Amino acid sequence: PYYHIDISSDNKGEAQILEIIKDQSDFLVLARYMQILSSKFIETYHGDIINVHHSLLPSFKGGNPYQQAYNYGVKLIGATSHFVTAQLDEGPIIEQDTVQINHRHSVADIKQSGHWIEKKVLADTCRLYAQNRIIRGKSQTVVFK
Repeated sequence: PYYHIDISSDNKGEAQILEIIKDQSDFLVLARYMQILSSKFIETYHGDIINVHHSLLPSFKGGNPYQQAYNYGVKLIGATSHFVTAQLDEGPIIEQDTVQINHRHSVADIKQSGHWIEKKVLADTCRLYAQNRIIRGKSQTVVFK
């Protein structure tokens, strides 16, 4: 099933998530979650947690990363999926992909391509995980495609 939980800076929804899953999930995906999970949640949850984000990080942090990328004239944008650990965005990388862009692309074009590649990387990651094609190490993964 799919669940939507309203979250805010005061309520990250961690208790609601744990209540919904009650040890009945194989893994969690943080698509558009945009919050930092507490270390308590990471320790409490029994399975793997997967996050996906634009791979413009860490170069363009904060608001409007696509505008920042446009301003710097980047030539590649992409997305990265990784396992969540207590260290923010430092878990073992699962999947990455990129799209070439150039001076003809507007910020809106870059953003649209970025969202598309994030969806692709997330879908590929979930498929690979569900097919048991990912071996997780401490700092790396082995992925069988």
